[in-house]
Amino acid sequence: MPPKGHAKGGKSKAGEPPAVEAKIFQTRSAKAGLQFPVGRIHRYLKQRTQNNVRIGAKAAVYTSAILEYLTAEVLELAGNASKDLRVKRITPRHLQLAIRGDEELDTLVRATIAGGGVLPFIHKTLTAGKLGVKKPEALPA
Repeated sequence: MPPKGHAKGGKSKAGEPPAVEAKIFQTRSAKAGLQFPVGRIHRYLKQRTQNNVRIGAKAAVYTSAILEYLTAEVLELAGNASKDLRVKRITPRHLQLAIRGDEELDTLVRATIAGGGVLPFIHKTLTAGKLGVKKPEALPA
């Protein structure tokens, strides 16, 4: 039987209660410095695997970082497009202009954006034909 005033095991001082450090709760997103939810993406990755394959913790962080970067890139370009049109709200049209205007995003996003419309394009032959139009000569009667 241990003597009174001593804690069981460890190197705590006699008679003092063990020091309880308040753990500061920090999400994995905060630890990684991200806005996207690392825990939720990790859960989704685990749900989508076959044969119960293990998913490492870094995989969710890496995937979250990629998604956050792509989202920030698209939103920045769409914000620039809306600013050019002098409106404050980003619409699907602005997203369409932003994605189709960027070569790399255009190859990545091969999808139809609902309400996005089409890119403005007039073929060169249609505009150049008006410059060189000759008046038909009058036929002698």
